[in-house]
Amino acid sequence: MRLLTTKPVRPCTSSNPTPRHFGCTIANSKANLNINTRPSINLETLFVDHDVRASSSWLVDPSPMTTSSSVKLNKRWMDYQGIKNWQGLLDPLDDNLRCEIIRYGRFVEAAYRSCDFDPSSPSYAMCRYSKRKLLEESGFPGTGYRVTKNLMATSGIQLPGWAERGPTWMAMQSSWIGYVAVCHDRKEISRLGRRDVVIAFRGTATGLEWLENLRATLTPLPNGDSDWNCDSDSDCEPMVESGFLSLYTSSDGNRPSLQTLVREEIARILEKHGDEELSFTITGHSLGAALATLAAYDIKQTFKNSPLVTVISFAGPRVGNWSFRCHLEEQGTKVLRIVNSDDLITKVPGFVIDNNENHQFSNHSSSYTESASANLAGWIQKLVEDTQWVYADVGCELRLSSRDSPDLNSINIAACHELKTYLHLVNEFVGSNCPFRATARKMMNKTLVKS
Repeated sequence: MRLLTTKPVRPCTSSNPTPRHFGCTIANSKANLNINTRPSINLETLFVDHDVRASSSWLVDPSPMTTSSSVKLNKRWMDYQGIKNWQGLLDPLDDNLRCEIIRYGRFVEAAYRSCDFDPSSPSYAMCRYSKRKLLEESGFPGTGYRVTKNLMATSGIQLPGWAERGPTWMAMQSSWIGYVAVCHDRKEISRLGRRDVVIAFRGTATGLEWLENLRATLTPLPNGDSDWNCDSDSDCEPMVESGFLSLYTSSDGNRPSLQTLVREEIARILEKHGDEELSFTITGHSLGAALATLAAYDIKQTFKNSPLVTVISFAGPRVGNWSFRCHLEEQGTKVLRIVNSDDLITKVPGFVIDNNENHQFSNHSSSYTESASANLAGWIQKLVEDTQWVYADVGCELRLSSRDSPDLNSINIAACHELKTYLHLVNEFVGSNCPFRATARKMMNKTLVKS
Protein backbone atom coordinates (compact mmCIF):
# COMPACT_ATOMS: atom_id res chain seq x y z
CA MET A 1 0.00 0.00 0.00
CA ARG A 2 1.52 3.32 -1.05
CA LEU A 3 1.31 5.88 1.74
CA LEU A 4 2.94 8.76 -0.08
CA THR A 5 1.89 11.32 -2.62
CA THR A 6 3.91 10.97 -5.80
CA LYS A 7 3.33 14.46 -7.15
CA PRO A 8 4.10 17.80 -5.55
CA VAL A 9 1.06 19.75 -4.58
CA ARG A 10 0.54 22.85 -6.70
CA PRO A 11 -1.43 26.03 -6.07
CA CYS A 12 -4.74 26.28 -7.85
CA THR A 13 -5.58 29.12 -10.19
CA SER A 14 -8.92 29.93 -8.67
CA SER A 15 -9.75 33.57 -9.22
CA ASN A 16 -11.48 34.06 -5.88
CA PRO A 17 -9.82 32.08 -3.10
CA THR A 18 -10.88 32.55 0.49
CA PRO A 19 -7.94 33.12 2.79
CA ARG A 20 -7.92 31.12 6.00
CA HIS A 21 -6.65 31.88 9.50
CA PHE A 22 -3.98 29.73 11.13
CA GLY A 23 -2.73 29.52 14.68
CA CYS A 24 1.00 29.39 13.92
CA THR A 25 2.85 31.88 11.79
CA ILE A 26 6.29 32.64 10.45
CA ALA A 27 6.95 36.26 9.66
CA ASN A 28 7.17 36.82 5.94
CA SER A 29 9.72 39.34 4.79
CA LYS A 30 11.31 39.63 1.39
CA ALA A 31 14.48 40.85 3.02
CA ASN A 32 14.64 37.88 5.35
CA LEU A 33 13.87 35.45 2.58
CA ASN A 34 16.66 36.49 0.26
CA ILE A 35 18.37 33.10 0.05
CA ASN A 36 19.62 33.40 -3.49
CA THR A 37 23.18 34.36 -2.57
CA ARG A 38 25.83 32.02 -1.22
CA PRO A 39 29.42 32.98 -0.40
CA SER A 40 32.32 31.35 -2.15
CA ILE A 41 33.51 28.23 -0.36
CA ASN A 42 36.79 26.51 0.30
CA LEU A 43 37.48 22.87 1.16
CA GLU A 44 36.64 23.42 4.81
CA THR A 45 33.28 25.08 4.21
CA LEU A 46 32.39 22.41 1.69
CA PHE A 47 32.23 19.88 4.52
CA VAL A 48 31.36 22.09 7.46
CA ASP A 49 28.85 24.63 6.18
CA HIS A 50 26.11 22.80 4.28
CA ASP A 51 23.49 21.50 6.74
CA VAL A 52 24.93 23.86 9.34
CA ARG A 53 23.63 26.89 7.41
CA ALA A 54 20.28 26.21 9.05
CA SER A 55 21.77 27.36 12.34
CA SER A 56 23.61 30.44 11.11
CA SER A 57 21.05 31.80 8.65
CA TRP A 58 17.71 31.15 10.32
CA LEU A 59 14.71 32.39 8.39
CA VAL A 60 13.43 34.61 11.16
CA ASP A 61 13.81 35.15 14.87
CA PRO A 62 12.25 32.27 16.81
CA SER A 63 9.77 34.60 18.51
CA PRO A 64 7.45 35.17 15.49
CA MET A 65 7.37 31.43 14.81
CA THR A 66 4.87 30.47 17.44
CA THR A 67 2.71 27.41 17.85
CA SER A 68 -0.81 27.71 19.13
CA SER A 69 -0.42 26.79 22.80
CA SER A 70 -4.15 27.32 23.35
CA VAL A 71 -5.15 24.44 21.07
CA LYS A 72 -5.71 21.23 23.00
CA LEU A 73 -4.81 18.10 21.08
CA ASN A 74 -6.06 16.09 24.03
CA LYS A 75 -8.01 13.01 22.90
CA ARG A 76 -6.98 13.48 19.25
CA TRP A 77 -3.26 13.42 19.93
CA MET A 78 -2.84 9.98 18.36
CA ASP A 79 -4.32 11.28 15.11
CA TYR A 80 -1.66 13.98 14.96
CA GLN A 81 1.01 11.40 15.81
CA GLY A 82 -0.05 9.35 12.79
CA ILE A 83 -2.00 6.47 14.29
CA LYS A 84 -4.23 6.57 11.17
CA ASN A 85 -1.38 7.58 8.84
CA TRP A 86 -2.52 11.22 8.95
CA GLN A 87 -5.58 10.47 6.83
CA GLY A 88 -7.51 13.65 6.09
CA LEU A 89 -4.86 15.85 7.73
CA LEU A 90 -2.34 16.42 4.94
CA ASP A 91 -4.41 17.78 2.06
CA PRO A 92 -5.55 20.32 3.02
CA LEU A 93 -2.96 20.58 5.76
CA ASP A 94 -4.68 20.55 9.13
CA ASP A 95 -3.88 23.68 11.15
CA ASN A 96 -3.06 21.74 14.32
CA LEU A 97 -0.80 19.37 12.41
CA ARG A 98 0.94 22.34 10.81
CA CYS A 99 1.67 23.74 14.26
CA GLU A 100 2.92 20.38 15.48
CA ILE A 101 5.28 19.99 12.52
CA ILE A 102 6.71 23.47 13.09
CA ARG A 103 6.95 22.83 16.83
CA TYR A 104 9.05 19.72 16.26
CA GLY A 105 11.10 21.61 13.69
CA ARG A 106 12.03 24.02 16.47
CA PHE A 107 13.54 21.15 18.45
CA VAL A 108 15.74 20.35 15.44
CA GLU A 109 16.71 24.01 15.16
CA ALA A 110 17.67 23.93 18.84
CA ALA A 111 20.03 21.05 18.05
CA TYR A 112 21.68 23.12 15.31
CA ARG A 113 22.01 26.19 17.50
CA SER A 114 23.43 24.23 20.42
CA CYS A 115 26.25 22.60 18.47
CA ASP A 116 29.64 24.35 18.21
CA PHE A 117 30.40 24.51 14.49
CA ASP A 118 33.61 26.53 14.77
CA PRO A 119 36.49 24.23 13.67
CA SER A 120 38.98 26.40 15.55
CA SER A 121 37.09 26.03 18.82
CA PRO A 122 38.32 23.53 21.45
CA SER A 123 34.70 22.39 21.83
CA TYR A 124 34.15 21.89 18.09
CA ALA A 125 31.25 19.54 17.29
CA MET A 126 30.22 19.45 20.95
CA CYS A 127 27.20 20.94 22.70
CA ARG A 128 27.67 24.55 23.77
CA TYR A 129 25.11 24.48 26.57
CA SER A 130 24.28 22.46 29.64
CA LYS A 131 21.27 20.15 29.47
CA ARG A 132 19.36 22.37 31.89
CA LYS A 133 19.77 25.48 29.72
CA LEU A 134 19.96 23.98 26.22
CA LEU A 135 16.48 24.89 25.00
CA GLU A 136 16.51 28.30 26.65
CA GLU A 137 20.00 29.26 25.44
CA SER A 138 19.27 28.09 21.91
CA GLY A 139 16.36 30.52 21.75
CA PHE A 140 13.39 28.29 22.59
CA PRO A 141 12.33 28.88 26.21
CA GLY A 142 8.94 27.90 27.53
CA THR A 143 8.60 24.65 25.58
CA GLY A 144 7.56 22.69 28.67
CA TYR A 145 10.31 20.14 27.91
CA ARG A 146 13.52 19.37 29.79
CA VAL A 147 16.62 17.90 28.12
CA THR A 148 17.55 14.64 29.85
CA LYS A 149 20.26 13.19 27.62
CA ASN A 150 22.93 14.39 25.22
CA LEU A 151 23.49 12.16 22.19
CA MET A 152 26.82 11.51 20.48
CA ALA A 153 27.39 9.85 17.11
CA THR A 154 30.65 8.10 16.20
CA SER A 155 31.92 7.39 12.71
CA GLY A 156 33.09 3.86 11.99
CA ILE A 157 35.59 5.07 9.39
CA GLN A 158 39.17 4.49 10.51
CA LEU A 159 41.41 7.26 9.24
CA PRO A 160 45.12 6.74 8.48
CA GLY A 161 47.59 8.29 10.90
CA TRP A 162 48.39 11.23 8.66
CA ALA A 163 44.71 12.17 8.39
CA GLU A 164 44.31 12.21 12.17
CA ARG A 165 46.87 15.00 12.28
CA GLY A 166 44.79 17.03 9.85
CA PRO A 167 42.18 19.73 10.57
CA THR A 168 39.77 19.09 13.42
CA TRP A 169 36.73 19.17 11.14
CA MET A 170 38.25 16.34 9.10
CA ALA A 171 39.42 13.99 11.86
CA MET A 172 36.65 14.41 14.47
CA GLN A 173 35.60 10.81 15.22
CA SER A 174 32.70 11.49 17.60
CA SER A 175 30.42 14.51 17.72
CA TRP A 176 27.33 15.79 19.51
CA ILE A 177 24.40 14.95 17.24
CA GLY A 178 21.31 15.80 19.30
CA TYR A 179 19.43 15.26 22.54
CA VAL A 180 16.47 13.67 24.30
CA ALA A 181 13.90 15.97 25.93
CA VAL A 182 10.94 14.95 28.08
CA CYS A 183 7.82 17.06 28.54
CA HIS A 184 7.58 17.89 32.26
CA ASP A 185 5.19 20.85 32.36
CA ARG A 186 1.77 19.76 33.60
CA LYS A 187 -0.13 22.29 31.50
CA GLU A 188 1.70 21.19 28.35
CA ILE A 189 1.14 17.53 29.16
CA SER A 190 -2.57 18.29 29.55
CA ARG A 191 -2.64 20.21 26.26
CA LEU A 192 -0.81 17.44 24.39
CA GLY A 193 -2.94 14.70 25.94
CA ARG A 194 0.13 12.71 27.03
CA ARG A 195 3.72 13.04 28.20
CA ASP A 196 5.75 13.47 25.02
CA VAL A 197 9.40 12.47 24.62
CA VAL A 198 11.35 14.17 21.82
CA ILE A 199 14.58 12.93 20.27
CA ALA A 200 16.05 15.59 17.99
CA PHE A 201 18.97 15.20 15.56
CA ARG A 202 20.90 17.84 13.62
CA GLY A 203 22.23 17.37 10.09
CA THR A 204 25.74 16.77 8.74
CA ALA A 205 28.59 18.84 10.20
CA THR A 206 31.95 17.06 10.40
CA GLY A 207 34.11 15.66 7.62
CA LEU A 208 33.64 12.05 8.74
CA GLU A 209 29.87 12.52 8.81
CA TRP A 210 30.10 13.63 5.19
CA LEU A 211 32.18 10.57 4.32
CA GLU A 212 29.61 8.33 6.01
CA ASN A 213 26.91 9.96 3.87
CA LEU A 214 28.81 8.82 0.79
CA ARG A 215 28.78 5.15 1.84
CA ALA A 216 25.53 4.69 -0.02
CA THR A 217 25.31 0.93 -0.59
CA LEU A 218 22.79 -1.06 1.41
CA THR A 219 23.95 -3.31 4.24
CA PRO A 220 21.97 -5.81 6.36
CA LEU A 221 20.77 -4.71 9.77
CA PRO A 222 22.48 -6.47 12.68
CA ASN A 223 20.31 -9.26 14.10
CA GLY A 224 17.80 -8.78 11.31
CA ASP A 225 14.59 -10.75 11.50
CA SER A 226 15.25 -13.62 9.09
CA ASP A 227 11.77 -15.01 9.74
CA TRP A 228 10.08 -12.02 8.07
CA ASN A 229 7.12 -13.34 6.14
CA CYS A 230 6.82 -12.06 2.59
CA ASP A 231 5.56 -13.34 -0.74
CA SER A 232 8.69 -12.51 -2.70
CA ASP A 233 11.23 -15.07 -3.81
CA SER A 234 13.96 -12.50 -3.28
CA ASP A 235 15.92 -12.05 -0.09
CA CYS A 236 13.69 -10.24 2.41
CA GLU A 237 16.45 -9.17 4.75
CA PRO A 238 16.00 -5.56 5.87
CA MET A 239 18.90 -3.42 4.70
CA VAL A 240 19.85 0.21 5.29
CA GLU A 241 22.43 2.68 4.02
CA SER A 242 25.91 1.68 5.23
CA GLY A 243 27.00 5.12 6.39
CA PHE A 244 23.84 5.87 8.38
CA LEU A 245 24.08 2.50 10.13
CA SER A 246 27.74 3.12 10.90
CA LEU A 247 26.99 6.45 12.58
CA TYR A 248 24.18 4.87 14.59
CA THR A 249 25.99 1.74 15.80
CA SER A 250 29.72 2.60 15.96
CA SER A 251 31.50 3.20 19.27
CA ASP A 252 34.94 4.58 20.07
CA GLY A 253 36.84 3.30 23.10
CA ASN A 254 34.92 4.28 26.21
CA ARG A 255 32.45 6.31 24.18
CA PRO A 256 29.25 4.29 23.59
CA SER A 257 27.42 4.23 20.29
CA LEU A 258 24.44 6.43 19.51
CA GLN A 259 22.33 3.29 19.55
CA THR A 260 23.43 2.47 23.11
CA LEU A 261 22.75 6.02 24.31
CA VAL A 262 19.25 5.99 22.81
CA ARG A 263 18.40 2.58 24.25
CA GLU A 264 19.65 3.48 27.73
CA GLU A 265 17.62 6.67 27.86
CA ILE A 266 14.45 5.08 26.48
CA ALA A 267 14.76 2.28 29.06
CA ARG A 268 15.13 4.85 31.85
CA ILE A 269 12.12 6.86 30.64
CA LEU A 270 9.93 3.76 30.32
CA GLU A 271 10.87 2.68 33.83
CA LYS A 272 10.03 6.11 35.23
CA HIS A 273 6.97 7.03 33.14
CA GLY A 274 5.85 3.68 31.74
CA ASP A 275 2.53 3.78 33.58
CA GLU A 276 1.57 7.12 31.98
CA GLU A 277 0.15 8.01 28.58
CA LEU A 278 3.39 8.36 26.64
CA SER A 279 4.65 9.03 23.12
CA PHE A 280 8.07 9.08 21.46
CA THR A 281 8.54 11.66 18.71
CA ILE A 282 11.83 11.48 16.83
CA THR A 283 12.68 14.35 14.54
CA GLY A 284 15.65 15.44 12.47
CA HIS A 285 16.86 17.26 9.38
CA SER A 286 18.90 15.74 6.53
CA LEU A 287 21.32 13.22 8.11
CA GLY A 288 19.32 13.71 11.30
CA ALA A 289 16.18 12.56 9.48
CA ALA A 290 17.91 9.31 8.51
CA LEU A 291 19.14 8.75 12.07
CA ALA A 292 15.63 9.48 13.36
CA THR A 293 14.24 6.70 11.17
CA LEU A 294 16.89 4.23 12.36
CA ALA A 295 16.33 5.19 15.99
CA ALA A 296 12.56 4.69 15.65
CA TYR A 297 13.07 1.27 14.10
CA ASP A 298 15.53 0.32 16.84
CA ILE A 299 13.25 1.47 19.65
CA LYS A 300 10.33 -0.61 18.37
CA GLN A 301 12.59 -3.64 17.87
CA THR A 302 14.17 -3.36 21.32
CA PHE A 303 11.15 -2.38 23.41
CA LYS A 304 8.33 -4.59 22.21
CA ASN A 305 5.65 -2.93 24.34
CA SER A 306 6.81 0.62 23.67
CA PRO A 307 4.26 3.42 23.21
CA LEU A 308 3.50 5.01 19.85
CA VAL A 309 6.72 5.97 18.05
CA THR A 310 6.48 8.73 15.43
CA VAL A 311 9.11 10.20 13.12
CA ILE A 312 8.76 13.77 11.82
CA SER A 313 11.59 14.15 9.31
CA PHE A 314 12.72 17.15 7.28
CA ALA A 315 14.72 16.85 4.04
CA GLY A 316 15.62 13.25 4.74
CA PRO A 317 17.54 11.04 2.30
CA ARG A 318 16.45 7.48 1.61
CA VAL A 319 17.34 5.06 4.39
CA GLY A 320 16.59 1.44 3.53
CA ASN A 321 15.21 -1.13 1.13
CA TRP A 322 11.68 -2.41 0.58
CA SER A 323 11.98 -4.97 3.38
CA PHE A 324 13.08 -2.28 5.83
CA ARG A 325 10.00 -0.28 4.90
CA CYS A 326 7.78 -3.33 5.45
CA HIS A 327 9.33 -3.91 8.87
CA LEU A 328 8.64 -0.31 9.89
CA GLU A 329 5.00 -0.64 8.87
CA GLU A 330 4.65 -4.01 10.62
CA GLN A 331 6.09 -2.51 13.82
CA GLY A 332 3.54 0.25 13.79
CA THR A 333 6.20 2.94 13.54
CA LYS A 334 4.68 6.09 12.02
CA VAL A 335 6.81 8.22 9.71
CA LEU A 336 5.86 11.61 8.25
CA ARG A 337 8.45 12.82 5.76
CA ILE A 338 8.40 16.53 4.92
CA VAL A 339 9.82 16.69 1.38
CA ASN A 340 10.67 19.62 -0.87
CA SER A 341 10.35 18.34 -4.44
CA ASP A 342 13.16 20.74 -5.42
CA ASP A 343 15.56 19.28 -2.84
CA LEU A 344 18.01 16.82 -4.41
CA ILE A 345 18.97 15.26 -1.07
CA THR A 346 15.54 13.64 -0.79
CA LYS A 347 16.19 11.83 -4.08
CA VAL A 348 19.34 10.03 -2.94
CA PRO A 349 20.98 7.61 -2.33
CA GLY A 350 20.35 4.96 -4.96
CA PHE A 351 17.05 4.78 -6.77
CA VAL A 352 13.54 3.52 -6.10
CA ILE A 353 11.52 0.81 -7.79
CA ASP A 354 7.86 1.58 -7.14
CA ASN A 355 6.62 -1.55 -5.43
CA ASN A 356 2.96 -1.98 -4.62
CA GLU A 357 0.75 -4.62 -3.06
CA ASN A 358 0.99 -6.64 -6.29
CA HIS A 359 4.71 -6.88 -5.68
CA GLN A 360 5.22 -10.00 -7.76
CA PHE A 361 2.80 -9.04 -10.54
CA SER A 362 0.47 -11.83 -9.37
CA ASN A 363 -2.66 -9.99 -10.50
CA HIS A 364 -1.59 -9.47 -14.09
CA SER A 365 -3.44 -11.12 -16.96
CA SER A 366 -2.90 -14.84 -17.33
CA SER A 367 -2.15 -14.54 -21.02
CA TYR A 368 1.20 -15.93 -22.10
CA THR A 369 2.52 -12.59 -23.35
CA GLU A 370 1.65 -10.65 -20.21
CA SER A 371 2.90 -13.48 -18.01
CA ALA A 372 6.23 -13.49 -19.83
CA SER A 373 6.47 -9.72 -19.49
CA ALA A 374 5.76 -9.98 -15.79
CA ASN A 375 8.42 -12.64 -15.35
CA LEU A 376 10.90 -10.51 -17.26
CA ALA A 377 10.05 -7.48 -15.14
CA GLY A 378 10.45 -9.53 -11.97
CA TRP A 379 13.79 -10.87 -13.17
CA ILE A 380 15.04 -7.38 -13.97
CA GLN A 381 13.85 -6.14 -10.60
CA LYS A 382 15.65 -9.00 -8.83
CA LEU A 383 18.81 -8.26 -10.80
CA VAL A 384 18.68 -4.58 -9.93
CA GLU A 385 17.95 -5.22 -6.26
CA ASP A 386 21.04 -7.43 -6.03
CA THR A 387 23.18 -4.37 -6.76
CA GLN A 388 22.34 -3.08 -3.23
CA TRP A 389 21.36 0.30 -4.63
CA VAL A 390 17.57 -0.08 -4.63
CA TYR A 391 15.87 1.87 -1.86
CA ALA A 392 12.24 2.38 -0.81
CA ASP A 393 10.66 5.54 0.56
CA VAL A 394 9.09 4.98 3.96
CA GLY A 395 5.96 6.22 5.67
CA CYS A 396 3.71 9.07 4.61
CA GLU A 397 4.85 12.11 2.71
CA LEU A 398 3.97 15.80 2.81
CA ARG A 399 5.43 16.97 -0.48
CA LEU A 400 5.92 20.69 -1.00
CA SER A 401 7.82 22.79 -3.54
CA SER A 402 9.97 25.90 -3.26
CA ARG A 403 8.67 26.93 -6.68
CA ASP A 404 5.19 27.36 -5.26
CA SER A 405 6.18 29.95 -2.69
CA PRO A 406 5.90 33.57 -3.88
CA ASP A 407 8.26 34.62 -1.07
CA LEU A 408 11.30 32.71 -2.31
CA ASN A 409 13.18 34.91 -4.78
CA SER A 410 14.86 32.09 -6.65
CA ILE A 411 15.79 28.44 -6.42
CA ASN A 412 19.20 27.00 -5.66
CA ILE A 413 20.28 23.59 -4.42
CA ALA A 414 21.53 24.71 -1.02
CA ALA A 415 18.50 26.86 -0.21
CA CYS A 416 16.04 24.12 -1.14
CA HIS A 417 17.62 21.82 1.45
CA GLU A 418 17.77 24.22 4.37
CA LEU A 419 15.58 23.66 7.41
CA LYS A 420 14.40 27.28 7.34
CA THR A 421 13.02 26.74 3.82
CA TYR A 422 11.15 23.64 4.94
CA LEU A 423 9.50 25.37 7.88
CA HIS A 424 8.57 28.32 5.68
CA LEU A 425 6.90 25.98 3.18
CA VAL A 426 5.03 24.12 5.91
CA ASN A 427 3.85 27.39 7.41
CA GLU A 428 2.55 28.73 4.08
CA PHE A 429 1.09 25.60 2.48
CA VAL A 430 -2.69 25.19 2.43
CA GLY A 431 -3.57 22.30 0.12
CA SER A 432 -3.44 20.97 -3.42
CA ASN A 433 -6.71 22.75 -4.29
CA CYS A 434 -5.76 26.07 -2.72
CA PRO A 435 -2.78 28.39 -3.04
CA PHE A 436 -0.12 29.06 -0.52
CA ARG A 437 -1.44 31.58 1.97
CA ALA A 438 0.77 34.36 0.61
CA THR A 439 -0.54 33.64 -2.89
CA ALA A 440 -4.10 33.66 -1.59
CA ARG A 441 -3.59 37.05 0.02
CA LYS A 442 -2.20 38.54 -3.18
CA MET A 443 -5.04 37.12 -5.27
CA MET A 444 -7.62 38.39 -2.78
CA ASN A 445 -6.07 41.86 -2.88
CA LYS A 446 -6.23 41.88 -6.68
CA THR A 447 -9.86 40.80 -6.54
CA LEU A 448 -10.70 43.59 -4.09
CA VAL A 449 -8.92 46.17 -6.25
CA LYS A 450 -10.84 45.09 -9.35
CA SER A 451 -14.15 45.22 -7.52
